[in-house]
Amino acid sequence: MLDESALGEGWTVWSAEGDRVVLVYRPDVFDGSTFPAPCLPTVYVARGRPNRRPKSEHRTRRDAAWTVTLRLEPDVEHSSKRYDSRADAIEAARRVTEGFADGEIDYRSVYQVPREAYFERLDELTGRK
Repeated sequence: MLDESALGEGWTVWSAEGDRVVLVYRPDVFDGSTFPAPCLPTVYVARGRPNRRPKSEHRTRRDAAWTVTLRLEPDVEHSSKRYDSRADAIEAARRVTEGFADGEIDYRSVYQVPREAYFERLDELTGRK
């Protein structure tokens, strides 16, 4: 199991079932009124294909690599890296959450269309300003 206290500030375990762990950033403020709910920063840790649906009929091979993916919105992926073991992937996810919470991850660079008002609010939330 993933120790939530080891994650970066503001990150929580949304779900952890089988070969898939989902971590989310500040779901208390990405509620649709303060921040847009679809913009909830999310880290996915998954064995096999990172975009497969949970409980799909596709069976994941036991030797499949683990993937850690940071998404800023459903169609905005910041990074995705593969790891040989679940332990390595969990450690990488922990580092991603810490980097995001500490302002080390440049989320602006992955957007094709700048969203300055949103970025300014997110900067304040993550302590970048």
